[in-house]
Amino acid sequence: MVENVPGEQVAARRPGRGRRPAAQVRAAVLAAAGRILLRDGLPAVTFDRVAAEAGASKTTLYKWWPSPGALAAEAYFAQSRRTLEFPDTGDVRADLISQLGAFVRWLKEEGAEKPVSELVGAAQLDPDLERAWSESYAQPRRELARERLRIAQRQGQVREDADLDVIVDQLWGACYHRLLVLKVPFDESIVESLVDHALYGSAPRDAAR
Repeated sequence: MVENVPGEQVAARRPGRGRRPAAQVRAAVLAAAGRILLRDGLPAVTFDRVAAEAGASKTTLYKWWPSPGALAAEAYFAQSRRTLEFPDTGDVRADLISQLGAFVRWLKEEGAEKPVSELVGAAQLDPDLERAWSESYAQPRRELARERLRIAQRQGQVREDADLDVIVDQLWGACYHRLLVLKVPFDESIVESLVDHALYGSAPRDAAR
């Protein structure tokens, strides 16, 4: 995505205030799109509405994002970033429970369940949204989880031969499966069990492999 376009005036103009820096305009647009997405859902995220709420030029939005879906995906990432930060307290089990718990609360209590379902569904038909969702959110978040698990491996808290991608799939994939495929209720009460099964398995502790 283009952050700054040399020679072009990309900042929005407000009466009596002159032009805002491009970074400030971009932040305002993402904040506005995130509010609309969480409040009213993906169909409400249009360039017209976001530009009006952000006080930005619609032309600027067209320059920076290939589609409203791509904007919505990046806005979702910006909104969720602080909520879904990955802790490192030195205890990988506690950190996984903390982060996965924050993710479930974000979905079920803080308004992200419907927008996430809409974004993932729309991404199956919108290549721009699919690319933005993967590049701006899904892959970066997956790498954060892998890196925390790599640290745990070096500290001896996770087996050296553990498949970190499988652990990630077991944890966050279980939530997405319940949300998008099974469409069954779930809440934070599943988090500790998910983490323990991912880290320790379901076989008896003294069973031979």
